[in-house]
Amino acid sequence: MTGNEIRKRFVTFFQERDHRHLPSASLIPGNDPTLLFTNAGMVPFKSLFLGEERRDYRRAVTVQKCVRAGGKHNDLENVGRTARHHTFFEMLGNFSFGDYFKTGAIPMAWEFVTRELGLPPERLLVTVYAEDDEAYDIWRQTVGLPAEKVIRIPTSDNFWSMGETGPCGPCSEIFYDYGPEIPGGPPGSENQDGDRFVEIWNLVFMQYDRDAAGNLAPLPNPCIDTGAGLERMAAVVQGKTSNFDTDFFQPLIRAAARQCGLRFEDCDESRRVSLRVIADHLRATGFLIADGVLPSNEGRGYVLRRIMRRAMRHGRLLGLERPFMHELVESLVSTMGETYPELIGQQETVVRVVENEERRFATTLGSGLKLLEEALAGLQPGAVLDGKAVFTLYDTYGFPVDLTADIARDRGIALDQEGFERHMAEQKARARAAWVGSGEERVAGLYHEMREACGATEFLGYGTETAQGVVQALVVDGVRVSRLEAGTEGRVIVNQTPFYGESGGQVGDSGTLTTPTGAVFRVGDCQKPLADLFVHHGRLEQGFLAEGDPVILVVDPVRRGRIRMHHSATHLLHRALRLTLGEHIKQAGSLVGPERLRFDFSHFQALTPEELERVEGAVNQAIWANVVQQTRVMTPDEAVAEGAMALFGEKYGEAVRVVRIGDSMELCGGTHVARSGDIGLLRIVAEGAVAAGVRRIEGVCGPVARESYQRDGQTLKRAAGLLRIAPGQVVEGIERLLNRQKELEKELGKARSAMSGNLVDDLLARVREVVGIPLLVERLEGVESKGLRELLDRLKDRMGSGVVLLGVPAEGRVSLIAGVTQDLTGRVKAGDLIRFVSSRVGGKGGGRSDMAQGGGTRPEALNDALNAVPAWIRDQVGH
Repeated sequence: MTGNEIRKRFVTFFQERDHRHLPSASLIPGNDPTLLFTNAGMVPFKSLFLGEERRDYRRAVTVQKCVRAGGKHNDLENVGRTARHHTFFEMLGNFSFGDYFKTGAIPMAWEFVTRELGLPPERLLVTVYAEDDEAYDIWRQTVGLPAEKVIRIPTSDNFWSMGETGPCGPCSEIFYDYGPEIPGGPPGSENQDGDRFVEIWNLVFMQYDRDAAGNLAPLPNPCIDTGAGLERMAAVVQGKTSNFDTDFFQPLIRAAARQCGLRFEDCDESRRVSLRVIADHLRATGFLIADGVLPSNEGRGYVLRRIMRRAMRHGRLLGLERPFMHELVESLVSTMGETYPELIGQQETVVRVVENEERRFATTLGSGLKLLEEALAGLQPGAVLDGKAVFTLYDTYGFPVDLTADIARDRGIALDQEGFERHMAEQKARARAAWVGSGEERVAGLYHEMREACGATEFLGYGTETAQGVVQALVVDGVRVSRLEAGTEGRVIVNQTPFYGESGGQVGDSGTLTTPTGAVFRVGDCQKPLADLFVHHGRLEQGFLAEGDPVILVVDPVRRGRIRMHHSATHLLHRALRLTLGEHIKQAGSLVGPERLRFDFSHFQALTPEELERVEGAVNQAIWANVVQQTRVMTPDEAVAEGAMALFGEKYGEAVRVVRIGDSMELCGGTHVARSGDIGLLRIVAEGAVAAGVRRIEGVCGPVARESYQRDGQTLKRAAGLLRIAPGQVVEGIERLLNRQKELEKELGKARSAMSGNLVDDLLARVREVVGIPLLVERLEGVESKGLRELLDRLKDRMGSGVVLLGVPAEGRVSLIAGVTQDLTGRVKAGDLIRFVSSRVGGKGGGRSDMAQGGGTRPEALNDALNAVPAWIRDQVGH
């Protein structure tokens, strides 16, 4: 049975038992700021388990993409060395949200593993929490397992908690016994960490609510959270003791071996470890990039970079000096693309990002490994590698610390982690060291309470910019109040509103809320802390406002109109980019406001002026076609089937709005123009890089575009006036000016050279001898510091033998240069001389024995410093 078949059977089994099949959520958690990555099947349902959200289903089945490679859940260093550790894995899960509980979950789990997968019952045993008599009795009486097959575990291994407080409950796990030929004992025994017994199913019974004092109270609607690692299950079903021997990994491992010119069967264990690391890390790399993560030096991007560079290092251990990982992406897509079509859609992006990172790391990998070898050379097993060396590898050569630790660990050497951290602190540390979470903001509990008490806000803004409503709640400084007084800043929740709440890249509306009694609340922004709760932020300018008051809501029509133009233009821009640059273009972010639009997209090189012109032209052609904007409401699947562009990783509800403007069709909840011609005009004003593989275009539309052209036109007229020519001749006028400037600079250079010759003659007349050495020490005024080097060389050439020191004060600083002819460098060093003089003028310097430069910040001390040179020369030569 293939791994893909196991996945399909799992989903079908629970669908037939009334579970809603939901697609895998993104690896970037959208609702938990404490997580770097989605690391378990229950993460997308956390708000359901906490009772913060309700959905229209109570049973669900998923196959969730997971990554454990950063923060608390970090399996990185064990990958490749053990049979079952991975950075990326798939978690099978069936969930009940207040529906069935233990009596339903346990028999279904047993039925699936024994009947659907055909695992022999005699090879299986289960664990329960020691105090969970209910689960024990179900296994014994309903399923019919003998007592010796049901093990009570008294430790926290079989009791799961979401946090210090909140939902928690006992667990029950199913284990598979590989047999006595594999070392290890059953769970709960001294040898439980061996590989003989492997957990293939974990049932979490969320039935308690733990308070701050540790007391457990029964939950009114207990839940089921099942986690079953697909890779482990495939290993058991396929008769393998290692996950890496399954059909999930073998195609990737063998593809990597072919890259190295190896046969997997002929490889020793160290080479097999490297091949396993490459295969595992390739999976994590491909899926993370497909979900929008790009290599960087902080947060998720830094974890991705660590994973990629660890794989690259193992490729080098196998003899691969050239970039190779990007060539394996095709094997990954062939293996998993059918199940995860985002891999197919993002294949070109993944290849380019990986290759770019490989080439970037290759420039420093060799030098870094050489430095590391030198640092490790004198150390014996059990020694500690200096923290400064670890930091240098990280800071200069891009070696993640765990990559250095990986190499050192192979020789039994530990890292000086404290020393590394100290050096990091001295350089203010990378942003990742201070990472405290990302993803959507954690929703304040106050707004959940208001949503429960007041209900959802009805949005009326697609059809109107004015409406009447009733104040439902008022908030000041995070506290709910019953009344607002004039001059108070606060937040207002109304039962219905025409104000758009910021989301999907579109900024919130502004405007006014007024009452019949004369109150005026100036709305500066509108936000959506929950998907269906709109909160108006602003200041009460006059009167008072109380809960229950009727209000008239008026959106600023001019501002809303400009936002609409920019949002619709963003859709047309997305379409034009795909037509011009290719179908690999994907939106990576956007900002739509009244003054501009900003659109981020996946692409791997700067757009040429010709490409930008074609994109801008395509958008304006679509604008001037003046087509009617059409909006339809349908399911996400229907929308995608009709060709609508959906943002991968974005959360969509049961019904979505599909906005069509000509050939552009996207899922979008924002506000748009009625016809494309209402946009008027798009002008692209900037294009640049945001991150590796991500570009950004900024543009302006309608009146804002006209204002932009007007400003440029006025600037052009002013420039033409200064040049005293017509605006159409400005380029030729500037070219004439530049050519004249070059001619004048040449003439100036000749004049300076002549003056320099005179200056050299004057200076040579001031040479004196100190202990038999010709010495010239001079303070120069009005000489540019950049010309000192040429002046020094000419003096040395004319002197033939001697020591020269020149000092130039200018604008509160001192520039110094020293020269020693080759015949005297054994007696006097220019670097030593410049350091001596620089220290006396509040600075420092250095250089070679024949030439050195320096400076300082105390020009008032320059004369004394120069006067001290002869005595210093005498000390140097021993007189």
